[in-house]
Amino acid sequence: MADPRFFDRQGPFALGDILARTEFRGVPDASLDRQFDDVAPLENASASNISFLDNPKYLSAFKETRAGACFVDPAQAEHCPSDTLPIVTAAPYLAFAQSAALFYPGETTSEVDVDDPNVYPTAKLGKNVKVSQGATIGAHAEVGEGTTVASNVHIGRGVVIGRNCTLRNSATVTHAIIGDRVDLGPGVRIGQQGFGFAPNPPGYVAVPQLGRVVIGNDVKIGANTAIDRGAGPDTQIGDHCQIDNLVQIAHNVVLGQGCVLAAQVGISGSTKVGNYVVMAGQVGVAGHLTIADGVTLAGKTGVTRDLTKSGTYGGFPAVPVRDWRIKVATLSRLARKRDR
Repeated sequence: MADPRFFDRQGPFALGDILARTEFRGVPDASLDRQFDDVAPLENASASNISFLDNPKYLSAFKETRAGACFVDPAQAEHCPSDTLPIVTAAPYLAFAQSAALFYPGETTSEVDVDDPNVYPTAKLGKNVKVSQGATIGAHAEVGEGTTVASNVHIGRGVVIGRNCTLRNSATVTHAIIGDRVDLGPGVRIGQQGFGFAPNPPGYVAVPQLGRVVIGNDVKIGANTAIDRGAGPDTQIGDHCQIDNLVQIAHNVVLGQGCVLAAQVGISGSTKVGNYVVMAGQVGVAGHLTIADGVTLAGKTGVTRDLTKSGTYGGFPAVPVRDWRIKVATLSRLARKRDR
């Protein structure tokens, strides 16, 4: 269930009303009056939730889901648990997006928060909190003792910020739970909508982004970095991470403890990064991957597959750094021979 501090849910709705929002027509009439109160990821769904399976990587989660109903591709429908109603469709992600918009009609547009120019009356500020001119703190937000909120910072509705944090000029934080001693650089964007949409020719349907950003303790995030909130699961940043300027961390990413990300790193959605991983400048990581503890990625490395062993990698696609250097040296020798 989406965190009610950040999201306003409608419903419950009958299955027939939900399916009326989609292209699907084929559930037995006896099921159309069944009530559902939310959408949810496969791992977290309950009997009153609707979920979906679109990527075969999550087939194991689908087999174990407790969702009451699930949009699923025909090729995977046979794996549906006995207690889950399969809603078979060629476009499960699109159907899920259309259904989620029924429960959360305001979550496919840009966030518009408080009108109050300063601190909303229901916000809670700890002792010795400093709020500079032009900052706004939304309804029911909590800011811990000793935290500094610089000018033009925006803290959205329901956000929780720990003790002795520093939010520098023009940072924006929405849909987030932040630990102690976190330093957010100027222009940081935490909790914005993830890049989620489903193709629906001739255009696209926005998928409501219903997760949060959860940041641990002693994290530093550089200027103009963006960390998107989860689509359903949370985006998570572990304790003691050091994140440089101009980094993009997409929805559902999990970053372990003590990771170091240099400037212009980009991590695509739903990738899980282990503890003490180092990514040098301009590293790019594809989505839905797993990177083991202790991996180091050289500058401009492109990761397109799981990295299951610690070590140093380089190149595109990423290979152990020794192999990459051999390839580069070999190509250089071949080029020199050709020019003779």
